[in-house]
Amino acid sequence: MVDRDKTIQLTAKGLAKIQEELRYLKEERRQELSEYMGAALADGDIRENAAYDEARLLQSANETRIADLEEIVARAVVVEQEAGADAVARLGASLHLEDERGDRHVFHLVGSLEADVFENRISDESPFGQQLVGRRAGDQVTLGKLSYRVTSVLYD
Repeated sequence: MVDRDKTIQLTAKGLAKIQEELRYLKEERRQELSEYMGAALADGDIRENAAYDEARLLQSANETRIADLEEIVARAVVVEQEAGADAVARLGASLHLEDERGDRHVFHLVGSLEADVFENRISDESPFGQQLVGRRAGDQVTLGKLSYRVTSVLYD
């Protein structure tokens, strides 16, 4: 659920992804669920119709998600990105890091609603994200026992 009293910082890509999900849920998923519900109603008595009950639950979940996404879009603030050789890590930055063994890693600094650890999309509110905010190329970053050197800060 969205905190209705605060703005939501997103990257331009993150906002576009949310807007696309909202479009899909409103334009396509609603239609799919309507057809499913119609087919379930055609099966007869709705008092003991599991398919109809499932369709109603799916429709309710879809409408709840639509309301949440509309609230996110209404409160969204797209964070401007700064480019240049001396860029400072902020929302929307891709940080190229090198660990102590020389292995290279890329982490993308995003808002909490865009975070995805499997895609190295790190929330700026997470402990590691907080370590990355404000860093520049050449800075050291430590998370627990791991130490990284920032090799570059880029913006798409």
